[in-house]
Amino acid sequence: MAYCIDLNSDVGESFGVYRLGMDDEVLKYVTSANIACGYHAGDPLVMERTVEIALKNGVAIGAHPGYPDIMGFGRRDLKATPAEVKAYVKYQIGALYAFAVSKGTRIQHVKVHGAMYNMAAKDYGLARAIAEAILEVDSQMIMLAPAGSQMISAAEDVGITAAEEFFADRAYKEDGTLVPREVAGAVIEDEDVALKRVIRMLQSGRVETITGKDISIKANSICVHGDNPKALELIKKIRDGLEKNNIKVVPLSQFVSMI
Repeated sequence: MAYCIDLNSDVGESFGVYRLGMDDEVLKYVTSANIACGYHAGDPLVMERTVEIALKNGVAIGAHPGYPDIMGFGRRDLKATPAEVKAYVKYQIGALYAFAVSKGTRIQHVKVHGAMYNMAAKDYGLARAIAEAILEVDSQMIMLAPAGSQMISAAEDVGITAAEEFFADRAYKEDGTLVPREVAGAVIEDEDVALKRVIRMLQSGRVETITGKDISIKANSICVHGDNPKALELIKKIRDGLEKNNIKVVPLSQFVSMI
């Protein structure tokens, strides 16, 4: 029997005259799109166009909210309260929701960005705030979050569906969190290495950390960053490799059990 897996990427991160990523090409190969909602990146025109491109390619829509930190691309740790984080997430989901509805679709999932993602992975209070924001806007949206993190626990506690995520192009620490980008080796650019990690994770539930130790991990979705210099070739190779290994690549909503 074939496994099912989702392949996602962070997109829609251009704004104004600044162009980031290769969204037009990336969206031909992924099954779920995490669309920036204007706080860390993106703008209204980019959001609308990204929704259109995703729909054209049969890609499921996801909100990608972050901290209000466009100068730092949402990667700086902000000392926001859970109440503030909850409001930030609601606000950004609402922005993308308008574009989704106007194009005759809905938001499949929410995956928070950058520092908010990394902080909430360890901080249950922030994780719960995000889960409650999703619940109160649309309880049918899936929370896409780090495998085994506090966000998964928070989603279960508030009663929404969670999907666990694995990063094809990022190194892991022994506690299951991502190695910070500023550390050498944090970003994996070798396409063959990335693919082998993905296949091994799916088949054995294990991944080798940056220290060489094996840890357990499972996932419903594989993320490849759209801003990686080799993003397009990496995504193509991973999708092809998954299908050759009898792993069906489909959007989360087609196989993740809803609460």
